[in-house]
Parts: sequence; C-alpha cells; structure tokens
Amino acid sequence: MSIEKLKFDEKGLIPAVVQDFYTREVLTVAYMNRESLNITIKEGRTCFFSRSRQELWRKGETSGNVQHVVRITADCDYDALVVEVIKDGPACHTGAESCFHNLLVGEEVKKKIHGDFELQDLYDLLVERKMELPEGSYTSYLFAKGKEKILKKVGEECTEVIIGAMKDSKREVIFEIADLTYHILVLMVEMGVTLRDINFELDSRHVIDTKVKQETLQ
Repeated sequence: MSIEKLKFDEKGLIPAVVQDFYTREVLTVAYMNRESLNITIKEGRTCFFSRSRQELWRKGETSGNVQHVVRITADCDYDALVVEVIKDGPACHTGAESCFHNLLVGEEVKKKIHGDFELQDLYDLLVERKMELPEGSYTSYLFAKGKEKILKKVGEECTEVIIGAMKDSKREVIFEIADLTYHILVLMVEMGVTLRDINFELDSRHVIDTKVKQETLQ
C-alpha cells in the first residue's frame, strides 16, 4: 500500500504502536508524521515525532537502544500503525524492556495461562548469579568451575534425555529436558549468547525453509 492512503490527524500525526517482533510485546506508543515515517522506512529504524519538543527523534540516537524495523502495518481505517521491530536494548527511558510495565489487572489470569515461570526470567537470574557468584549456589559452582565443567554437564543431561526417551517415559523426558535446558542456559550465559540470538537464528532458518519449500513447489 501507499503512504498516501494513510490518514494523519489535523496536526499531521499518526499513532504508531511499536511491538517486539519476537515476543509480540507492545514496547511503546509514539507518533509519526510523514517525514519521520519516510525516514523510518528509508533507514530501517524507528524515527518518531516528539509532540512535547515538536521535533523528530530517532529512537536510540543517544541511548544506543535502536529499534530495527521488520514490518509496518496500517489498521483497517489507515489511521494507526503497528511497527514490528528487533530492538538493541530497552524500549523505555526508565530502562524497562517495555514502556508498558505498570500492571493494573490481569496478573492472576496470566499465571493461570502461563504460570509464574518464563525462560527469560531464568536467563536473567543466571546472569545475576554469574556476576555475584553467591556462596552455596549450584549455579555459582558451575560458573566458578568454568566452561569445561558446564559442557560436561550439558553432555550428561543430553544422555539422560536420550535414556528417558528410550524408556518411552514422558515424565522422565520432561524432567531431563528441564535439566538440559537449565544447563544449556548456563552455557549460553557463560559464552555471552542471549535468547534473542537464538530467536534470530531460528527465524532466519524459518525464512530459508519457507523459501526452499516455495521453490520446490514451483
């Protein structure tokens, strides 16, 4: 579609809902005018119009937390945008990953659907353990011993997963995969690999796989 179809308000602005491409989390809501939208499309990174300062501002210009644009979609009335991005750092000026972090209602519903655990939470805890190395912590022990010990544990847990699967024990496989996941995350932290790095790699493989399928069908 053409930018000409978009409906800017009387001040020449259109709201832009910025969303994390991987997690689907809403990061912020900002405004764009025609110039900032054109810059966003041309540069492939978000550029907004500040209503308070009455000027253009590129996200990450001073903080370094650039948002790389993956896709921009207009709503059915052409008067609002969703901008999907891959971000280099926190979206909020407070340092929070998203500007929307002040929960009003819904925590209990979230717990019922997802539970309290999220993989990112465990990763963040492991990063903290590596930095502080609290005494008596198994994670601290692994980091203190170094990569060789961590790799040995990853190998052991891989074997345990295989044994559980050979027994055709779903419960045992779940238990051992949980152990393996923990130790893989420890290895990731040790080597400076993030969950976002893995998401990006898997996404690139999905794109390649889709392309191969399309070529095969032609």
